[in-house]
Amino acid sequence: MTEGEAGFHSNEHTWQSDSNNRKLEPSAPVAQSPKCPECGSQKLWKDGLRYNQASKNTVQRWVCRSCGYRFTHWNGSEGSQSVQNVLGQNLNCQQPLPSTRQVGVSQTKAMINLATIETRTQEKAAGATPTTSTPADVKGKLIEFAWWMKKQGYAEITVISRVKLLTILVKRGGKLLDPESIKETIAKQEWCNKRKLNAADAYTCFLRMHNLTWTPPTYKVPRKLPFIPTETEIDQLIAGCARKLTPLLQLLKETGIRIGESAQLKWIDIDLETGTVRVTPEKGSEPRMFKVSSKLRAMLSELQTRENAEKVFPRNVRNQRRIFQRQRKRVAAKLHNPRIENITFHTFRHWKATMEYHKTKDILYVMKILGHRSISNTLVYTQLVAFNDDEYISKVATSTDEACKLVEAGFEHVCEINDAHVFRKRK
Repeated sequence: MTEGEAGFHSNEHTWQSDSNNRKLEPSAPVAQSPKCPECGSQKLWKDGLRYNQASKNTVQRWVCRSCGYRFTHWNGSEGSQSVQNVLGQNLNCQQPLPSTRQVGVSQTKAMINLATIETRTQEKAAGATPTTSTPADVKGKLIEFAWWMKKQGYAEITVISRVKLLTILVKRGGKLLDPESIKETIAKQEWCNKRKLNAADAYTCFLRMHNLTWTPPTYKVPRKLPFIPTETEIDQLIAGCARKLTPLLQLLKETGIRIGESAQLKWIDIDLETGTVRVTPEKGSEPRMFKVSSKLRAMLSELQTRENAEKVFPRNVRNQRRIFQRQRKRVAAKLHNPRIENITFHTFRHWKATMEYHKTKDILYVMKILGHRSISNTLVYTQLVAFNDDEYISKVATSTDEACKLVEAGFEHVCEINDAHVFRKRK
């Protein structure tokens, strides 16, 4: 586009043409566009009209494309006069203004933009790493972080949760390359200490990818005893849920496996004839095998006929949890029992461990069922139920074989009377 086109003027003559578009003779020259009194450029925009009190007419206002200076120009006896910029100062930029520049920007916004440009220019000249990033840069860093964790062997749920936490921190004012900013943002959140600790761990992992370190905040997480419902409440919840969800909840009740372990189950892991289920562990647990009831076998058999898939249950745990929460709320309202709303997928695991310890008083047996590698994680279940009742089932063994069978059934040895051994087990 030439200087005579759209928005600014040229000093050239215009030519008159006949009907055949032949040039005849030049007309009077177009009025020359003024020069910017600040930088001398003739690349100008028209900036509306200004009323002149002296001559009682209007005059043209101009804005310079090169330096942004606004002025009013009169030809003739009035001479030339410049009017101060609407911002109260001359926007004398180092680079030409872009063609999309808006006229009439507020002074505050203009000063903020200039300060940002000046700060970035100084940081670039000093060779410093900028502390601000564009949304595209942040997204790229988070994608790179997710792929790095995937290559390091982190579980998929860990990758998703840590990227999600960092995304929330950035949206709420944190800067990925500024540890103090992240620490301040975490402190401002109305989260429990457990979630704040998870956010700090996620950022520690992010810095590890860049071979950087920081001093993470310290949050103490109080250890709470989990909620343990009654078996009646669990059975009511299972019976009140939809047909697709019932087999999953019954499996969690009978085996006490994690919801993530149930999502990994394949039909080749289930033997409906013998009623056994092989569990692939997660979180460093031990593999286990369980004997399930005939009721659950019938549910799984119906599910296998209805669902033709490799996986027994849907892999998307988040969708399963949302469906479960809606149905749990409906069952609790129908039975007028708010305790049912406290039951989660993991509550089934706590209930199974508690009941098994209540029956056997064998912490090693409970540890094997849960797949724990350390008994310290299992000891919490000894504090969940107060064994105040004194109701027992008593058995007497007169031979070694009988004693072994009673021990395998969960009985404990009490005493020996007349060459007979007395065993007991809580009802």
